[in-house]
Parts: sequence; C-alpha cells; structure tokens
Amino acid sequence: MTPNASADARPRDLSEDWLAVLVGGALIALVLVGIRPSLPRFAWGTDTSPASALISLSNLSRAFRVGVLVLAPLIVGASFLGARLATFVPGIIGLYALAWLAQVAAGHVASAAWGLEYVIFSLAIGLAARHAFQLPAWLKDAVRTEYYIKAGLVVLGATVFFNEIVGAGLRGIGQALVVVLSVWAFCFWLAARLRVDDELATMLASAVAICGVSAAIATCGAIQGDKKKLSYVTSLVLVVAMPMMVLMPWAAQQMGLSDTVAGAWLGGTLDTSASVVAAGEMLGSAGRDTAVVVKLSQNALIGVAAFFLTIWWAMRRPTEGRPAASLRVIWERFPKFVFGFLMASLLFSFGLGPDAVAATRGPVNAIRTTLFAMAFVSIGLETSLGHLVTTDNGRPALAFIGGQVFNLIVTLAAAYLFFG
Repeated sequence: MTPNASADARPRDLSEDWLAVLVGGALIALVLVGIRPSLPRFAWGTDTSPASALISLSNLSRAFRVGVLVLAPLIVGASFLGARLATFVPGIIGLYALAWLAQVAAGHVASAAWGLEYVIFSLAIGLAARHAFQLPAWLKDAVRTEYYIKAGLVVLGATVFFNEIVGAGLRGIGQALVVVLSVWAFCFWLAARLRVDDELATMLASAVAICGVSAAIATCGAIQGDKKKLSYVTSLVLVVAMPMMVLMPWAAQQMGLSDTVAGAWLGGTLDTSASVVAAGEMLGSAGRDTAVVVKLSQNALIGVAAFFLTIWWAMRRPTEGRPAASLRVIWERFPKFVFGFLMASLLFSFGLGPDAVAATRGPVNAIRTTLFAMAFVSIGLETSLGHLVTTDNGRPALAFIGGQVFNLIVTLAAAYLFFG
C-alpha cells in the first residue's frame, strides 16, 4: 500500500518492513511481560451460546481491551509511515470493527459446520463494502493491507514451532519439499507460457506452491514487487480458497481416502492455515492433525523460500552498478518481516519454556487473527471482482487456476507416497 504522505516524511532507515517487525515484536513483547487481556468470545448460535452474549457488556469490554492492545502499536507505527492520524485513527477503529464482525460471522455454529472461517468473511465484508458504496476518506487512509499482514506474519512466527515440525517426522517435511518445488516450477512455467510478467508469475507461483497469502507477501518483499499485483494475487487466493475448502473434504470422502492421506492432501493444497484447520475438522482428529503438520511444514519454508527468491531475483534483475548477488543487495532485498517471523519462531521454539508458551498462546493467536482479519477486510476494500477476471484478459487467473489443478494432482500423489 502506498502511504498517502510522501516518502520524505518517513525516516530514511525505517521502512515499512522494519516497522512491521517492530510492531509485531512489540505486540509479542507486551504479551510476554504479562499484558494478556481476557479474550472475547465469538461462538454463538446454540442455546448455551446465544447471540445476546456477543453484545453483552462483558464481551464488548473484552473486545475493546484487545483492540487497544493491537491498535496502539499499529497507530504509533503508522505515524512513522506518514499517516494522517486525524483520519487514520478513526479508520483503523472502523477496520477493527469490521474485523470483529467477520469473526462473529465465523463464530456461528453453521459457519463452523461448513468450515467457513474468518478470512472468508473478512474478504466478503470488504468486497461488499467496496461494491456497495463509495468509501469515505477516513476509512481509505487506514486501508494498508501490507502493513497489517506483515505485522501479522511476525506474530505468526510465535505460533510456528520448529520442534513440532521436526517431531512430526520426515514425512510432512518430505511432502512439503516435493510439493513446493514441483508446483512452484510448474506454475511459473505455465504463467510464462501465458505471457504473464515475471513479477506476477513469481508471486502466483509462491502463493499456489507454499502457503497462499503469506507466501505471496514474502515473495513480493523478496523481489520488491508491485503492490497492486500483490493485492490481485491475495484476492485471487482467497476467492479460489472458498470453494476448495468446502469441496475438498467431500471429494476425499467420495474417493475413499483414509483420514491421514486426506489430511495430507488438504494440508498441502489449501492456501491458508485457517482453511486447513477448518477443512481438516471435517475429516476427524487424525485427518486434521495430519493436515496441520503438513501445513506447518510448508509455512516453515516461507523464510527459506524468501531467502532463495531474493538471491534468484537479484541475479535475474541485478541492481545497476552493483554485483548481481552481493550480500548487500541480498540483504537490502530480503523482506525484513520474514526475518522477524524467523526470530519469533526461534524464540518460542527454543528460548521460552513450555509454561510461558502455553500461557501466551491464546493472546498471541488472538493478535494474529485480528491483524489478518483487518488485512483481509482491507484486501476486499481494494478489490474489484471484475478486475480479477479481466486483468490481462484473464491470463494470470488462468495461470493460478492451472497451477492449483496441478497442485491438487501432485499433492494427492505425494500424500499417498508419504502417508499412504
């Protein structure tokens, strides 16, 4: 997202990437030092969880305290990005309210039964607002998709544990490597054949092969890509994920797949972690756990993929007057929020005791969910549905769908190979 203020208003050595690291790190630090507000409840639609409980004074008070915890560092960081606080502050409060509504919609018992989670409702709410009325200026100033999702990715690192991935054995890691490498290569090749430019092709391939939106964001940072193309890719990921999340568990049952193989198939194919968990619930505990392990293995490759993509892109598109892949160029192009993701993961994997990790998991997950929900609402507010199919005569969308079809086939074969 391009800030409204000029680039000169920002300190020269403090980019959006570093601000995302600082904001995400500050949020993690606040939780670690004991600022852990009681979390609001979102489940409703049953006799024991009526809708009235959502708007009770107690629940709204909890939502308010979580909002203060999340929004305060974001507002401070936005001031360094040159945001006009007079419009940014009411705008981000409005975004938080829409993100809260998305989580409420996902908390209904019917949504849980269908596996419809907050990312879908966040995008839907943003799209509905985008197409229903002209967005006010105060809300537009707060629509900063990358800022929220980069900070969210740093916080996400606190929930990705190296020991859990290694403890799951080599099967999940093996499948992740096979799928990521083969699907990325095929999708990039297909996009090139369809005359999609290299920047967009790289982001599309990473989104399909690794883990959807998070991988697309990391890739855009690694190759210093166009932010409009990134917004296009993230919207496409979420729109395609909606039917896949519902149809894949049904298809697995129709094909007679075992719960473990079906879970490995879902975990390696669906492009958001939340959709993996939601769809995995339809398979039972064994299928869900396998899906999560495979997805965690792919999530752990974000940092590795960003590092190699930085080197590859630096060699492919050298900076004028500098060696193509010098350490300085690689570091300048490496997305700093991925560095923050890795540091958070290392801290929670090896630097903290199990009691501290358990005590902070709830608040950390709530912060991450809030940041991602605000990011997906922002994506919807920026996206035109017609634009998804008309951009470049639909060639990027066709490349993405073709890559997903290949992904479905390769991942199913890999699931049989490693988990059958």
